[in-house]
Amino acid sequence: MSDTPTTPENAPSPSAPTVVPALPPGYVPAPAPPLPKSPFVAVLLSVLFPGLGQVYNGQIQKAFVFFGGFVASLFSAINIDPMPFALFIPFVILYGWVDAWKSATAINNRFLGGKAEPEDETLNSPAWGIVLVVAGSLLLLHNLDLLDLARFQRFWPVLLIVAGGYFIRQSLEARNKSGFGASESGR
Repeated sequence: MSDTPTTPENAPSPSAPTVVPALPPGYVPAPAPPLPKSPFVAVLLSVLFPGLGQVYNGQIQKAFVFFGGFVASLFSAINIDPMPFALFIPFVILYGWVDAWKSATAINNRFLGGKAEPEDETLNSPAWGIVLVVAGSLLLLHNLDLLDLARFQRFWPVLLIVAGGYFIRQSLEARNKSGFGASESGR
């Protein structure tokens, strides 16, 4: 590098063509490294068996939750009441497919960005374990005839009310964090 400062007189002109060195004959670029996970394979495995795509992605806790949700939905639809529990079966299955695809894509994106593979903050959440403990406890109490789950069949809409309230709360919190609500209140 030269020690002369760049001045308008010796600065390269913007219209000057940039010279790119020619590649040597027979040059073959190195192949791109293979991605660690295939989203298609993750979904295909989830289609074969609920939770298997999550196992492929290395998310064992999620796999147990999806498998447990599928089994609990089947059990509830057969032994408690087909409505609404039969509706949970396709929901669990379809959500498992979407999660398998999104998780495999996120793993690949982290890989391409040079980050460590499992960096999902929800992966190590205690919520996965809590869901399994609660579901297992309810089913065990039912099997031991200490709790009759069929008696709760008329209260299933409470789940919709709780889920709707949760979504509203999350939406309002996100709106407040973005400052959208503050600009509206200033009118």
